[in-house]
Amino acid sequence: MRKIIPFMAIRNLAFAITVLLTVVGIIALIGKGLNFGLDFTGGTLIELKYQQAADLERIKAELSAEGFNDAVVQSFGATTDVLVRLPGDDPQLGNRIAAVLHKAGGDSRFELVRVEFVGPQVGKELRDQGGLAMLLALGGILLYLAFRFQWKFGLGAVASLFHDTVLTLGILAFFGVPFDLTVLAAVLAMIGYSLNDTIIIYDRIRENFRVLRTASLIENIDTSVTQTLLRTLATSFSTALALIALLVFGGDTLANFALTLLIGVVVGTYSSVYIGATVLIWLKLTSEDLIPPPVKEHEVEEMV
Repeated sequence: MRKIIPFMAIRNLAFAITVLLTVVGIIALIGKGLNFGLDFTGGTLIELKYQQAADLERIKAELSAEGFNDAVVQSFGATTDVLVRLPGDDPQLGNRIAAVLHKAGGDSRFELVRVEFVGPQVGKELRDQGGLAMLLALGGILLYLAFRFQWKFGLGAVASLFHDTVLTLGILAFFGVPFDLTVLAAVLAMIGYSLNDTIIIYDRIRENFRVLRTASLIENIDTSVTQTLLRTLATSFSTALALIALLVFGGDTLANFALTLLIGVVVGTYSSVYIGATVLIWLKLTSEDLIPPPVKEHEVEEMV
């Protein structure tokens, strides 16, 4: 018989830590705010086409040496296509960037393909749509779990995901990590990852209501989390290894994406146990909550 780990014995301490971290995250979001990147604030987009594979790190270093410290350099399709994004709407900015890179020399030759300006209005629309996407995702999750399991499970999952989102965004705001479309994608991916972990624990709790008929809800949760622990740790560890590799070797383009998702994996694993499961205790989930409602007599007659 596997030893059951009493996870819920420290649920009050875990809740206090959760509240503290969530408050700190909200303060960071309100006080410092997210460091929105050029995708949301607007700027100039410059496309360069090299004759051979471009060295993105070298290009960024050359631009930084000439004072363009805010330049975002990334591949665009093929390894020979490069996008350089900078704040500002100077129509000559593309020519200035090309001149700087030509001046730096090297074996790589390139041509200036296009220069476009993305206005702040477009960035505002992207920001609003991104926020709406997260709200719709949370609402959809609540509805899904309410029908798939029971409404108490839905509230627990949404509370867990709200904590994950606020804490992750708070950490990004506190450290000033640039928030662009890739980071937004990482936040949405984090929501899906955390939800998957929570649903696995919920499914085991529901199954154990039928198996552990005499166990209390706390005993059920401790047993369910212990039974899924190895799976959770294996998934989280393997995912973290891949994200660390992206963070170290993926370059600037993928660094913030990997960092955001790595934070989300750690936070999501914690919240699946100490928020998603703890909410079920507060809501006093019972086996009767999982029994389907009886079919009314007139409904039976209609079926016949």
